[in-house]
Amino acid sequence: MKKLMKLLLVCIMAVTVAGCASSGGKQEVLVGISPDYPPYESLDGSKMVGFDVDMTKELFKIMNKNGGNYSYKFKKMSFDTISTSITSDQIDLGISGFTYHKDWKNVIWSNKYNDSKQVALVAKDSSIQTAADLEGKNIGAQLATTGESVAKDIKNANVKSVKDIKVLIETLNSGGIDAVILDEAVAKNYVKEAGFRMLDETLLQEENLILAKKGNEDLMKDINKALKEFIKSDKYQDLKTKWGA
Repeated sequence: MKKLMKLLLVCIMAVTVAGCASSGGKQEVLVGISPDYPPYESLDGSKMVGFDVDMTKELFKIMNKNGGNYSYKFKKMSFDTISTSITSDQIDLGISGFTYHKDWKNVIWSNKYNDSKQVALVAKDSSIQTAADLEGKNIGAQLATTGESVAKDIKNANVKSVKDIKVLIETLNSGGIDAVILDEAVAKNYVKEAGFRMLDETLLQEENLILAKKGNEDLMKDINKALKEFIKSDKYQDLKTKWGA
């Protein structure tokens, strides 16, 4: 009888230990990303590439090196749905070329990982030469971006907001709109790859940030520590050069 009791106790302890080991596994972080915004993130065939993609890999590597126990997985989403998906606990982080939105509630923002600014992209032969020339024009911007806010502040502008930046670029190319307001790094990519022209003037100075839901301060604390180390590294400069970010 005593042997049976000891055997049962050993079994119970084994199950308990196994349960602890299981609960002590890696914490998977689901990252919302909109792969339509090169050089931050885009699709190369079925593969997702870009500065933010490579940065995320480096950040989680640094966090785990410093004692974390994280894994991550990207979830492809429309840019305008990422913030609400965070606040509704569908994802944990948003890493997609974000800049600060003061009206977004229940989210927390990381320290900056890059400088950014909103600029205007126009056709190479456009008569638009300055920001003042944008007044009264047909202006495109990606939905829920600060570029959309900038576009709406342009006097008498007719603003077309869509989810996918590629649709705006195609519309600009066909003459359906006169300009697109977007991040400088993205504009430079289209100048290089598609022959558009970027106005010299800065329409809004910004910073790129990562966002999470309020309550995930511990995760964001680890993110910020990793960002600090990453930004000081040669890898950061290598990736900025590689992607033109």
